[in-house]
Amino acid sequence: MNHEHTIVDVVERSPAWKAGLRKGDRLLTLNGREIIDVLDFRFEEEERSLTIGYLRDGEERTVTVRKGEYEELGLVFAESLMDDYRSCRNDCVFCFIRQLPPGMRETLYFKDDDTRLSFLQGNYVTLTNVSDEELERICFYKLSPMNVSVHTTNPELRCKMLHNRFAGTIVEKLRRLKKADITMNGQIVLVPGYNDGEELERTIHDLTEFLPNLQSLSVVPVGITKYRDNLPKIRTFTTEESREVIGIIRKWQGICMQYFDTRFVFASDEWFLTAGLPLPSEDEYEGYPQIENGVGMIRSLTEEVEAELECREGDDLVHEATIATGTLAAPVIKQLCDRVKEVYPNLRVEVYPIINYFFGETITVSGLLTGKDIIEQMKDREIRGNLILPENLLRSGEEVLLDDLTVSDIENALQTRVRIVQSVGYDFVDSLIEEGD
Repeated sequence: MNHEHTIVDVVERSPAWKAGLRKGDRLLTLNGREIIDVLDFRFEEEERSLTIGYLRDGEERTVTVRKGEYEELGLVFAESLMDDYRSCRNDCVFCFIRQLPPGMRETLYFKDDDTRLSFLQGNYVTLTNVSDEELERICFYKLSPMNVSVHTTNPELRCKMLHNRFAGTIVEKLRRLKKADITMNGQIVLVPGYNDGEELERTIHDLTEFLPNLQSLSVVPVGITKYRDNLPKIRTFTTEESREVIGIIRKWQGICMQYFDTRFVFASDEWFLTAGLPLPSEDEYEGYPQIENGVGMIRSLTEEVEAELECREGDDLVHEATIATGTLAAPVIKQLCDRVKEVYPNLRVEVYPIINYFFGETITVSGLLTGKDIIEQMKDREIRGNLILPENLLRSGEEVLLDDLTVSDIENALQTRVRIVQSVGYDFVDSLIEEGD
């Protein structure tokens, strides 16, 4: 199969532009190698001298380009992967996308399971739709790290949980990646009655085989919305069950520290908040290898706020602010506000936990809040200063929430200024002492 990639733009003054390539040309080869997708392109692009094969007006042409060692060619393609995104072939019992209500934007219903996105963007993949040829290509290119959704190493249980008869070969695939010296991170979505208890212990034990290549393993609880009609019956973890999960993880952290000098497996923040237990110390997170997976995010923010306040003299001015956040994190956010008050004694701040009626009250994290719920629950409340909202409820790089309402929509509905706060200490403190419009 011949692969052609239409060039939609060429960066002016770039090496490709200087060599005469233009919008509308179709890339065929680099240094004689057929380009399947962005992986082939990026790998070949590293060369300082490139022979580019391309089509123009149906005629095959070649041109030689010389460039700096780390300089990009300057070619722009319609798709970032230079290929179609690979969708998920599983039907997981815990799949969040299947629990979405109808009528949301189309892109939210697409389930990707693409190893290229794992390498390029940090997405987690199950490896169930990876062919031997594709796995070999990953090994050839040394694509590291690969982020793998393991869930369980029990072959029969994994096939059941993912509802995919090919899902039971995860251990063999991880062995191939380790043999190729690919670094990895792992994830377990834990579901009561499925992969918890003894199965969780088995999975952690089995995955220690892949250290040090498997650098870290996170355990996160299943998220359940109210839209589960005709789906398998599953539930969330109780307070006592959350404590049991933490106990298992701490047990294996001790074992891994003894034999591998790393805790290796980490519990996401939700476990501690649900269990009513204190968060681990900063040292116990070992540099936060899985912070994007909700592991240590609150501890990191707490430590950064402390460090930021140590550098500030504070003042006696009156500062007013209002925070809306998820019900799970609201008590922690209030504690942080109380700490800021010790430096800014005239800070007046209210923290309002927003109940997630859109997805269901079992969804308690701030990242899944919608504009509608925020507006409905804040419209009759006094908003002092700015209304502060966490950055993680916005679509990446945009000011749009999950229900397609925007920050401006919230500002107009509530007649107030919204301040989006990043999950870093200095921005959290700054958001509290800024003056609203």
